[in-house]
Amino acid sequence: MSDHNAPQRTAPVRRSSRVIALLAVACGVGVGNVYFPQAIAPLMAAGLGVPPGTAAGVVTATQFGYAAGIFLLVPLGDRLPPRPLLVTLLTLTGLGLCAAAGAPAPAPLLAASVLVGATTVIAPLAGALAAGMVPGERRGVVGGTLLSGSIAGMLLSRTAGGALGERLGWRVPYVLAALLTLVVALLLARALPDSAPPSRQRYPRLLAEPLRLLRTEPALRRSSLYQATVFAGFSAAWTGVALLLTGPVYGLGTAAVGLLALVNAATMVVTPFAGRLVDRRGPDGVNMVCFVIVACSAGVLALGSLGGTSGLVALVAGTLLLDVGMQSGMVANQVRIYALGGEVRSRLSTAYMTCAYLGGSLGSWLGTRAYGRLGWAGVCALVALLTALGLLRHLGRFRAPAVRRTGSAGRRPPGSSGYADHDRRSHHRADESRHGWPEPHESGEEKPCPRSRPRPRSTRNSPPRWS
Repeated sequence: MSDHNAPQRTAPVRRSSRVIALLAVACGVGVGNVYFPQAIAPLMAAGLGVPPGTAAGVVTATQFGYAAGIFLLVPLGDRLPPRPLLVTLLTLTGLGLCAAAGAPAPAPLLAASVLVGATTVIAPLAGALAAGMVPGERRGVVGGTLLSGSIAGMLLSRTAGGALGERLGWRVPYVLAALLTLVVALLLARALPDSAPPSRQRYPRLLAEPLRLLRTEPALRRSSLYQATVFAGFSAAWTGVALLLTGPVYGLGTAAVGLLALVNAATMVVTPFAGRLVDRRGPDGVNMVCFVIVACSAGVLALGSLGGTSGLVALVAGTLLLDVGMQSGMVANQVRIYALGGEVRSRLSTAYMTCAYLGGSLGSWLGTRAYGRLGWAGVCALVALLTALGLLRHLGRFRAPAVRRTGSAGRRPPGSSGYADHDRRSHHRADESRHGWPEPHESGEEKPCPRSRPRPRSTRNSPPRWS
């Protein structure tokens, strides 16, 4: 009988594994749509006959659209069914890429780039969706798998976009990206299961929810701070390393920056392993290790100012450590915030990704100024300082008393959401009105009946009771 039922038990697991693999591919395609224009910006300037600064505005417009999409569209993941939402966004992205490929002037290209950036927010939506498809003890490895897909898309899109653009023109990468996006939309339309949205709130309230969650959920604030500080250091380092390699110390071209970025493809293998560690040891321990790794990377990167072969080796090792620490910490942070409540995961992702993106933007700005005033040593010191801010916050959590550490969430179980608790309290009140006692907890322990009164303790002078 066990053999007869085995296929029935393993079929949902196999199906969810295939869907998660497809979601990882979708994350790679979505993230790649944001990054491949960086590699072909000079070709766009030459092809359209405009200054390089105007072509660079296409990259900025895509990133601006992506930030707007995170804030305006990702909360809809809690309001709309996932299959039509993802398929619609990918279809709009494909149409926007087609419009960009045929743009005759910079103005239509900028408008199409904003549309592409806003609608290609697949990665945060897929992360929230995948977290609800697997049990809690597998969310780490699933998050690492999706992040590996995003990293692959970021790296391969730059490399493939630059190579195709040099040989076939800057429009060909847009056409290829459009075809890939539409194919993924078709595959998701057939593979994603039908599921009801967890929320029925109206759109204006959905937009306000990320701010409310940041105010009421200490774990979300903490995770957002961790990622904002580390991602700021990451962005500062990569902004500064491009200036270092193309400056007088090395005298290399921009292709060297791309080759250095390809070294970090090893992170695609590391993130699933980090996810398994999160599932076994919890997010806090992995965050601690990641902070230490990023802090060590700042010291290794500082040796890059030596120049020559030894300096290049230091840059390769330092950027690899930095990338591993940042991406692995992101897995831990996402597992922590997705445990706060299944019905608000997209809004949690909106708050988290917005904070991370703001931290990265600030890091790029600070990195440029640090390099201009203090050189490469100033950039490495900035990375160490930003990492220290997150690490001190993390260490302060362990030193704080238990009651203070729980904050506003101290009245509920760790990692639970106020939404879920409200539903459980309503269930208990309704059950008490029918039967006079509450149902057992999910953990199996029974709550004492609020209507029952404890028997008075017998005193020495009280008469004995006889049965």
